[in-house]
Amino acid sequence: MSDKLTLAEKVWHDHVVAPGADGEPDLIYIDLQLLHEVTSPQAFEGLRMSGRTLRRPDLHLATEDHNVPTVGVVGGNLLDIKDLTSRTQVATLRKNCEEFGVRLYPMGDVKQGIVHTVGPQSGATQPGMTIVCGDSHTSTHGAFGSIGMGIGTSEVEHVMATQTLSLKPFKTMAVEVSGTLREGVTAKDIILAIIAKIGTGGGQGHIIEYRGEAIRKLSMEARMTICNMSIEAGARAGMIAPDQTTFDYLEGREFAPKGADWDAAVAYWKTLPTDEGAEFDTVVHIDGDALTPYVTWGTNPGQGLPLGSRVPDPEDFITDAAKAAAAKALKYMDLTPGTPLRDIAIDTVFLGSCTNARMEDLRLAAGVLRGRHINPNTRMLVVPSSAEVKRQAEEEGLDEVFRAAGAEWRTAGCSMCLGMNPDQLAPGERSASTSNRNFEGRQGPGGRTHLVSPLVAAATAVAGHLAAPADL
Repeated sequence: MSDKLTLAEKVWHDHVVAPGADGEPDLIYIDLQLLHEVTSPQAFEGLRMSGRTLRRPDLHLATEDHNVPTVGVVGGNLLDIKDLTSRTQVATLRKNCEEFGVRLYPMGDVKQGIVHTVGPQSGATQPGMTIVCGDSHTSTHGAFGSIGMGIGTSEVEHVMATQTLSLKPFKTMAVEVSGTLREGVTAKDIILAIIAKIGTGGGQGHIIEYRGEAIRKLSMEARMTICNMSIEAGARAGMIAPDQTTFDYLEGREFAPKGADWDAAVAYWKTLPTDEGAEFDTVVHIDGDALTPYVTWGTNPGQGLPLGSRVPDPEDFITDAAKAAAAKALKYMDLTPGTPLRDIAIDTVFLGSCTNARMEDLRLAAGVLRGRHINPNTRMLVVPSSAEVKRQAEEEGLDEVFRAAGAEWRTAGCSMCLGMNPDQLAPGERSASTSNRNFEGRQGPGGRTHLVSPLVAAATAVAGHLAAPADL
């Protein structure tokens, strides 16, 4: 092995408990497991049936997010959850966390929120860590220079019991984003452009490290958006090297090191960036100077184009498989080839999810909506990603901006990102969504989703069709 290592290789090797022999998986130590109500019940029950306890309950953190309602929430009352299945899952999480000694942020708690916001805002997510959760978008945490991975239920139980996972090392990919972003272009546009270029399987078997001038200039919240959607490119995880931006974000947070421990941690974190001369298995280049706002037109995140483009013709694709996929997507989305993307009317705008519902996102959208009104044919849901984000937004008066424009201001949760709670699209309804997936039925059976940035979401709400702030 070369003595020049990438960021991912350094973190991996620092966590090998027992190396695999003859191509077998390594046994990897896990620093933090995040839990929510959907994928944890079976894992807890597995422990209970085998008579086991959590090896390190202090290295687990739970929150309620996927199934919680975003309206009508009074404290943590389970009766606020009208759907019986959802209420049962939340009640089960509470019971399990109490029985097994896991810290829980329940609905109505000031620290509750989407799991991938709760970790970073509490300081539990730190550089150089291995972080897992029964949720594919655990890749979000890689923005801090950690390896964040979504895992299955049986693996969740394995981590509970042993604080380890058996995994084979992944390949490494560098995505170099050069230049400076134009006004109106955001991290969401970067990642949509990357996925459009390499495809939804382009990162398969890899951990992606996002690098380059444009990445270094991003805030921590923007970096989380980038890493969040790594899984949509097929990657196992996404990472960005920690730097002063990372340290400034973490310092003083609840679970961040303090005093001499902080100094020691920062000294270690500074050793993590990829060594000069280290080699990646794959390298991809993106010209950040040339990027414009992106939107998706199809039914996977790789089917995206600049907003100024037109709906593509399936016959323009090269392979028969690509032609068939495009034709199928256009049929579901009810779109005609050659239609300008800006001409696509939108019924619902969703500003939320673990991808784009942090303070920076809300500020960007509010800046567009201030003094404007939402199109009468369009509704807009604004769902903060955590109770803390909601509190801070209200302190800044952003909720008043959204309400004055005609948007609905909600409480924290996953909401319309996925059709697992009351916030769903009706069949045939079309949304512009700041979330991460536009699969068929993702936001409700028969719903049609266009992935967009917070800026495009806000401008679209005003225009009633896909639009950028410059169009207003």
